Amino acid sequence: MNDARKAILDRLRLSQYPDSTPVKCDDQNDPVDPVLWPDERIDCFINRMRAVRTEVHDASHDSWLDILHGVCQARSLNNLLVSPHTRRGAMIYAAARRFPALKNYSQSIEDWKSELFTAVDAAVTSAYGGIAETGTVILWPDAREPRTLSLVPPIHIVLLEKNRIYNNLAEAMRIQNWAMIGMPSNVILLSGPSKSADIEQTMTYGVHGPKELIVILM
Repeated sequence: MNDARKAILDRLRLSQYPDSTPVKCDDQNDPVDPVLWPDERIDCFINRMRAVRTEVHDASHDSWLDILHGVCQARSLNNLLVSPHTRRGAMIYAAARRFPALKNYSQSIEDWKSELFTAVDAAVTSAYGGIAETGTVILWPDAREPRTLSLVPPIHIVLLEKNRIYNNLAEAMRIQNWAMIGMPSNVILLSGPSKSADIEQTMTYGVHGPKELIVILM
């Protein structure tokens, strides 16, 4: 790698993460990931998610409930599966009059499997982070928001904080300190709604999961 280019990239990394140490790499074998400024990361994330048929709304802490309300109205949703045990979920429940009937995953799947698979219109989950490089949301399922919320309903709505969008997966793992905080058994990386081209090489959405993925940034 050109020494001047390496010096510039090192300075950019240090200005963004002053406590970090530049990584020494082999000039021939180790690629250097592009460093994007926060606004560039957000724009890159939005563009790449939209390129894979994800609906993205650029909201704020003051407007995200309005955006969510609009999404529900536009699709004439009858109900919404939301956990009341997360910060954002509690805010949705506090504004329940604005939304369709709210459902809570509070019972075993055996007790309401038929309703879950046939009568739930959409689900809302929070994202653990986002990846600008690939247009991907990171989900961190737990007892409050199990994997089923993002897998079964035909519409999946994700709430993502803009300051949790990273250049790439390696950066997200490093800054969020995945090695130390105790990862769940199942970390989910979503790039667009469920899709498959196995049948006659025709792209079909919703075969293995939701037909629609909607991301609300704040």
